[in-house]
Formats: sequence, C-alpha cells, structure tokens
Amino acid sequence: MTSEFDLVVIGAGSGGVRAARMAASHGAKVAIVEERFFGGTCVNVGCVPKKLFSYGAHFPDEFALAEDYGYSVSGWEFDWHTLRNNKTREIERLNGIYRRILDQAGVTILEGHGRVEAPGKVSVGDKIISASNILVAVGGKPFVPEFPGNELVRISDDLFYLEQLPKRVAVVGGGYIATEFAGILQGLGCQVTQIYRGELFLRGFDEDIRSFVAEQMAEHGTTLRFNTDVVRIEEGAGVKQLITDSGEQLEFDEVFYATGRVPLLDNLFAEGATPELNAGGAIVVDERYETSIKGVFALGDVIDRLQLTPVALAEGMWLAAYLFGKDKPCSPLNYRNVATAVFSHPNIGTVGMTQEEALATTGPIRVYKSSFRPMRYTLGDRQVRTLIKLIVDDESDRVLGLHMAGEDAAEITQGFAVAIKMGATKADFDATVGIHPTAAEELVTMRQGELVTAG
Repeated sequence: MTSEFDLVVIGAGSGGVRAARMAASHGAKVAIVEERFFGGTCVNVGCVPKKLFSYGAHFPDEFALAEDYGYSVSGWEFDWHTLRNNKTREIERLNGIYRRILDQAGVTILEGHGRVEAPGKVSVGDKIISASNILVAVGGKPFVPEFPGNELVRISDDLFYLEQLPKRVAVVGGGYIATEFAGILQGLGCQVTQIYRGELFLRGFDEDIRSFVAEQMAEHGTTLRFNTDVVRIEEGAGVKQLITDSGEQLEFDEVFYATGRVPLLDNLFAEGATPELNAGGAIVVDERYETSIKGVFALGDVIDRLQLTPVALAEGMWLAAYLFGKDKPCSPLNYRNVATAVFSHPNIGTVGMTQEEALATTGPIRVYKSSFRPMRYTLGDRQVRTLIKLIVDDESDRVLGLHMAGEDAAEITQGFAVAIKMGATKADFDATVGIHPTAAEELVTMRQGELVTAG
C-alpha cells in the first residue's frame, strides 16, 4: 500500500465520506481513517436510529387513533429488545454500505486512530502516511457539565443500546436532541421529565413554535420543568436522586444528559500541529475550509457552522471540487435558508428567518399563522394540533421564513424550502392552488397577516 496520498481524511462520517468519495471521482488518490464506526454520528448514534425510534414511539398514538376509525386494537405489547435489535441490524447494514461506497470509489480505508502530526503528515497507529492535503472531519461528542454525580448520568449515545427501558426518566437539556429524546421516551411508555435551566427550550427556533411544542408535549404527558438546574445526583437502592438548584429532590431510574455537543478533538493533533480554535473549541476555518495550518482542512460538526448532516455533505462536495475538480466552485458555500427539522413530538420543520431574526434585520414584516386540528383526529377526542407560520417582508413581499410544528412538518417544509431558496413571494404562495384536504394547503391559503414592527 502506498503511504503518499493527495488527500487523507480523518473521520468516516457523512462529510468525510462524501469528501473522500468525490475527491476520488475527480482523480485524486485518497485515504480515509476511521477508528469507531463508518457513517459517523448520524448513521450510528444520531439522526438515523433516532428517527427509527421516533417512528416506534408513535405507534401507541396510532393504536388509540385506530379505535376512532372502528378498529379494535387491544392487548398490544411493546418489546424494547425487538426495536433495539432491529435498529442495530439496520445500522450494521448501513455501515457496510458506507464501506462499499468507499471501496468502489477507490478510497483506501485505514482503521485506527488518526492524528495530524505535522503539515502533510498523519499517523495511524505506528504508521505515518503523507498527504498533500489533510481533511479533519471527526465530528463531535456529547458534553456533560461538571457537577457532583455526573458519572451517574447517561448520554444520548446510550439510549440506542440500553439493556432495559427505564420507567421514570429525566432528560436534562433544552436543545433539539433533549427534546427529541423526551418525546421518544414518553412515546415508548416511560414517565418523562425534561429539565432545562432556561425559561423555554429550543433556543434559536421561532418563539411561537417553541411555545406550541411545549404546550403539545405537556398535553400528551411529558413533564416540563423550566428554570430548573441540576446541582448534584446521588444513587441509592437502584434509584437516581436528582437535587435541583431550588433544593428539590426528584427520583428517576435513569437520567439522560443532552446538554450540547463539542468537537471531538481528543488526541487529534500532535504538539505544535494544533490549528486555531475558537472559544467553543471548534476548529477555525476560512471560506475554503482551510485551517490556520496550510494544507489542513476541516468541515462538519468539528467547525462552527451549521451542525447538520446535509450541510456536512454539501461542505464535503464543495471542498472536493475546490481541491481536485476541473470546474472549481467560484463562490463559497451558501448557508442561507438551510431547512432543518426536529423530530420532537410534535415534529418541527423550519427554513429561513424566525420572527425575531426578521425584526432584527429587516423593516416591518407580516406574520401569517394558522393553528388547527388535523383532519384525521376529528373523529375522536384527541387534542392533537398543528401550527404553521409564515414570515413575510412587508416591503418586498418575499417570504423570509416558514415554520411548522405538527405531523409531517419535515416532509412539508422540505418542499417549500425550494420555493423560499428561490426567493418566492407571498403572492407566489397565494397564486398556488392547494391540494385539498391536506395540512400543507394551509401554507397557500393563509390570507390574514399581522403587520409587526420592531420595538
């Protein structure tokens, strides 16, 4: 095997694999280094298993709904081990697909811990390989703050391999991972309490969406404790006792922490070979993803951009074309109007500006909102609702943001993201004939907007 490459990628997650494969397709000699699992966080302990579990967590609601349509659904049982093991089998299948993609592209696979020793030099175990370019795409890892008893908590990765499903669970954190996990565990039959030190979770999302999701989660059985911080955790008699900053003592079978993620930089750079990092520990890169060390690049969750799998994929494709393509990109990757979803219960789909962002950056806006009970729930008494919201620039009529919380939010938002990326106006939305009866038609039938100004 050669020890000289045009590109060595450290990390076989979404961004790293895409960059390696595309670079090889441009004719580069590429190696990729991975020490844990192929496909990275998303495939193994992130978006893929999370969404499979989210699907599983919805079945009790579906069984209850079926009775409103005349079906007798009784005596059903849930087996955690079946869900867990079927998930693991699917993840192993995907691991194999990632390996085959790399093999078929002609990428050399090196298993072990990769470390940047110097510009142009990467070690894998006791072997040193040379590279004209090095790409760091190692992703991130869960962060747990320091406090007495923090060794007793579980992190998000642990949920996917639990031996038993706990009955009483605390989920600590207010981001999308914590909110998703709270919904999944509650749907699977756990008694869930989500604890967050702030006034309202999902900071950075539209305020109306945040409030709506909190209301719906509480309506369907999740206990939400905001303005609450954990000061210590103790264990005794198989129970974990959580003590809050107000002195309360709460008992749970398990405590999951989802309080953010940090770049996975453990033993990644030799002394003297560490690039510039920002205050949060992320690698600083320029618009070409080059670090402060010439020839060393970084992308994905290890840099401080958008921590989303499709973004890492786009970054990897851009960088491969920039380094090795015949038709090099003439402009930096555009991060505006990137759609995203939160697979909480209810789901969230969002693209563009929140109301708060629009008021801070533009003039007056018009806000259109529709909250309704989806049609399929109207035969019974279950109070499941959906919220849809449009943010429109009053002067140009351009749609600046679209936000939805409810069933199929992600699927609906993906389609409308194309229109918003293209600069669609509210008049364009209004001129579109809706599909009836659907929830999505609300986005093209809202006519009464509220004029909102800053201050």
